[in-house]
Amino acid sequence: MIDRNRCEAKEDCLRVCPWNVFEIGVLSRGERRQLSWIGMLKAFGHGHRQAYAVRAADCHACGLCVEACPEKAIRLASAARAG
Repeated sequence: MIDRNRCEAKEDCLRVCPWNVFEIGVLSRGERRQLSWIGMLKAFGHGHRQAYAVRAADCHACGLCVEACPEKAIRLASAARAG
């Protein structure tokens, strides 16, 4: 799971993930409206770019992305909790 209020699209998760779970994308208007005030400022400062777990089903829960993220924006969640 990616905390949209924290992610700054620094791409560390992309570099360390051996299963290519992540891609960088642009937040939709709807996603932007759900951000906190600080989250909006951070998103604006980074061109509204953030990491997305586009292949989450391929995740092996190794935790490399969690360790690599400088903003602590990623946490692992079981499929039952994530739904």
